[in-house]
Amino acid sequence: MALFPLQALFDGDLVVLLVPVDDGDPMTVVADKVAHHVVDRRVAAQDRPLRVRHDGRTLPDDATVVSAGVRPLDVVVVGYAS
Repeated sequence: MALFPLQALFDGDLVVLLVPVDDGDPMTVVADKVAHHVVDRRVAAQDRPLRVRHDGRTLPDDATVVSAGVRPLDVVVVGYAS
């Protein structure tokens, strides 16, 4: 397992984050790591699950960073499920 940074945006926020993730982290963990810096700070919390998007597709919750094809410094977008 390797630690590397991702660029991350959260729906409704203007700040681009640099978030360290492990290549074995599932998308639920990636979403939580991004949300930690945004939710209840600049974006209101909602009672809906978080989803991670990369290259225009929503990634499965159980996909790992590596299995989803996310590479160091790639951009992911995290937001609440619709």
